[in-house]
Amino acid sequence: MKEQQKNMIENYVTSYNEFDIDGMLKNLDRKIVFENMSNGKVDFRTEGILEFKNQAESAKHYFKQRKQIIQSWKFDKQNVTIEIDYKAILVIDLPNGLKTGEILEVKGKSEFKFENGKIKSITDKS
Repeated sequence: MKEQQKNMIENYVTSYNEFDIDGMLKNLDRKIVFENMSNGKVDFRTEGILEFKNQAESAKHYFKQRKQIIQSWKFDKQNVTIEIDYKAILVIDLPNGLKTGEILEVKGKSEFKFENGKIKSITDKS
């Protein structure tokens, strides 16, 4: 189970880094719940594979380049948490003041919950 979960997460992260939306969706449950949290508050949420796909397609146009690097793994029954280093080069101005061409660097965590051999939810925290 642990190895299968690790492979699914590695596939997801690799696909994310390569802007491969179909690869990102490969191991997701149809009812996937995605949340992005900043400073302990949910600032973005999708429910279902279609909402997730639409957001992923939209978000890929924000970056010239992006890369998540997994720094550590924590396995807990049906949940896996990874600590990541994230770096991206923007192609648009962001509401937080970052401008086109600037580099966004963040350390964070992604929590994956599994059910029936699929990723049921993803929560990104920074």
